[in-house]
Amino acid sequence: MSLVPVRIDRWLTAARIFKSRTLATEACNGNHVKVDGQTVRPSHLVKVGDRIEARAPRGPVVLVILALADKRLGPVPARALYEDHSPPPPPKDLGLPVRPRGLGRPTKQDRRKLDRFRGGF
Repeated sequence: MSLVPVRIDRWLTAARIFKSRTLATEACNGNHVKVDGQTVRPSHLVKVGDRIEARAPRGPVVLVILALADKRLGPVPARALYEDHSPPPPPKDLGLPVRPRGLGRPTKQDRRKLDRFRGGF
């Protein structure tokens, strides 16, 4: 763990928010990362106590930095780098009912049930 300020793209990679530094850099360049409410470039230096808002692959994340690191860490040490204030993930879409394979084409009755499920009448 480091005591000197660290680049935001390196910290996001070390904390395992993004899989690679390239993805973290692209997120910063795409204005998907904010530090204390301001959009930042990949070279922005972060310090302990900064609040990070980012659009990550897992969804929107809101983090407060507790420790600094510039090398990618394992999952358990990485979680010690931040305090997570992210909103809960949206509920999963149930989608369409699954038909077992091998039953052939849907019957007229099956098709009508499917239409009702989709919101038809």
